[in-house]
Amino acid sequence: MGRADCPVGHVSTGVAMSEPHDDDGIVLTEAQKRARRSRSIAIALALAVLVILFYAMTLVKGPGVLIRPI
Repeated sequence: MGRADCPVGHVSTGVAMSEPHDDDGIVLTEAQKRARRSRSIAIALALAVLVILFYAMTLVKGPGVLIRPI
């Protein structure tokens, strides 16, 4: 039970990645796909609003934001 029986880097070599799989995985219904798309759009819009808010605050504060006591 020494190092000889342990694969390099302690990585399991049981299944090769190139073997074909018969399993299709999880198949979503159309309603689930629409719900996921709606969530993705909502997240993207929220992120865009935050980016615009941070940009606007930077413009409002101007270069004075860099002039402060340390």
